[in-house]
Amino acid sequence: MIDKLALIYMENKKILAARSRGRDTYYIPGGKREPGESDEEALVREISEEISMSLAPSSLEFYGEFHAQAHGQPEGVLVRLRCYTTSERAEVKAAAEIDEASWLGYADRPRVSLAAQLLFDDLHAKGLLA
Repeated sequence: MIDKLALIYMENKKILAARSRGRDTYYIPGGKREPGESDEEALVREISEEISMSLAPSSLEFYGEFHAQAHGQPEGVLVRLRCYTTSERAEVKAAAEIDEASWLGYADRPRVSLAAQLLFDDLHAKGLLA
């Protein structure tokens, strides 16, 4: 099981997604925790590294958890995507290994990882993603 954290950052019923250098699939910004990090600490660090956005750990609110086949991994390797929202707003700028940060709608669902597709379905069903 690959344990990942993700930030649900929405604007105008679209969600921010990131594409890593050399990849064609989009992911929800975030990443893996380092030893000893809480979800919030890891997500704040990853978001700063990937999209140059500073977040206060206290601004994060747990949204939900999604499990799916891990993209680009052998069959049976699953990813657990623990998702958080924030009320903070800031300019987003792709950094580190991120080539592109884009606002995606539900029609873009095929362009994201399988775990992110489950998140898209959930957000769409709740009327949060157009």
